[in-house]
Amino acid sequence: MKVKEDSLIVLYDLEDGKKHYVSLKSSKEYGTEKGIVNLSEVVDKEFGSVVKTHKGHPYKVLPCTLYEFIMHKLRRFTQIVYPKDAVYIAFRLDVKPGDLVIECGTGSGAMTLVFARYVGKEGKVVSYERRKEFAEKALENLKIAGLEERVEIKEKDISEGFDEKNADAVFLDVREPWLYVDKALESLKVGKFLGVLVPTANQVIEVLKAFERFKVSDVEVSEILLRKYKPVPERLRPEDTMSAHTAFLIFGRKV
Repeated sequence: MKVKEDSLIVLYDLEDGKKHYVSLKSSKEYGTEKGIVNLSEVVDKEFGSVVKTHKGHPYKVLPCTLYEFIMHKLRRFTQIVYPKDAVYIAFRLDVKPGDLVIECGTGSGAMTLVFARYVGKEGKVVSYERRKEFAEKALENLKIAGLEERVEIKEKDISEGFDEKNADAVFLDVREPWLYVDKALESLKVGKFLGVLVPTANQVIEVLKAFERFKVSDVEVSEILLRKYKPVPERLRPEDTMSAHTAFLIFGRKV
């Protein structure tokens, strides 16, 4: 597979293992402490090829994964939905190629990117964001990742409801999601799932009350804790820090 003019790449330092995450869309050269890489020389090379800085230092050219983009290259201006939560959300909502997914709010676009990957070229993500500056910056992230064609961002307050009907999944990541459960259900297909993300327990309680009020079924409340280990064969042990609580995840089915 060859590098394209709009590719996201990783420049991997063969000496110390350091990785640099680079968007070829964004610049024509990339500077490191070991010299400058002329990015035009990278285009049309096979992934796995070696490119050198103006000082002669070698870097191996690797493809940048969506996980790496979200964690290391995404331009953050809000708290993001972390991959450990995002993938479970998409899987739990049964998002698949060709689906219509409604999301609110867009934020920095991390969850939007995951949904866009899952729905494929034939699907669509409609993301609602009432703050214009967030919508514009999230769109920039989507363009860098090359997934903007699968997403429509609407600058709109959802208090009056969503424009779309018969969605395959709805996801709410807003301050008071319990206020919009009825609106979400109106736009959701029967038998499909609504997902909600909130950071605090008192918010969970309010969402559960709304789920009861609107007769949402198959309710689940969960959180995902991720503990990584130091990959050293001689002394395998947990890393000193871990990704513990980031958010509560709440799911329910429209029946």
